[in-house]
Amino acid sequence: MVQAINHFYLGNVMFLQGLILSVVYTVTQDQRGQKANFFFFTVPAQSLPYCMLLSSLLMSPSLIPLQMSGIVAAHLYDFLSRLWPEFGGGPNLLATPAFVSRLVQAPRALQRDYGTAVRPAAASTGNSTGASTGSVLPDSWKTRGSGRRLGGD
Repeated sequence: MVQAINHFYLGNVMFLQGLILSVVYTVTQDQRGQKANFFFFTVPAQSLPYCMLLSSLLMSPSLIPLQMSGIVAAHLYDFLSRLWPEFGGGPNLLATPAFVSRLVQAPRALQRDYGTAVRPAAASTGNSTGASTGSVLPDSWKTRGSGRRLGGD
């Protein structure tokens, strides 16, 4: 049924290719500086969508306009929901509806067969112990004592 409607109204265009490329573009924007593997090549993560476009150019050039529309849509989404509100000082124009946020929000306390798991509240903004000393140790190690070596005096 979906294929018949798609053929009649859209001329048999499948939007899955554009969706896949838009998801890859959105995910890799947060992974700048990391490496990703594309077939046999190691490339920077943010260039992965463009490698996918290049492979489509070699295998199926008719998909290029659809995949380009996916990259444009993902770039527009990234700009309107993250870049403009954070760096431009504007409102989030594509805010997630409240009922969707409530659907995916994890509960604070979760009852299990072997006890209760409590998720901590929001992180405190104050300095923890030892933070001003410039130590490279994590906070959990700073409260363990003076640090004696085994076998020494």
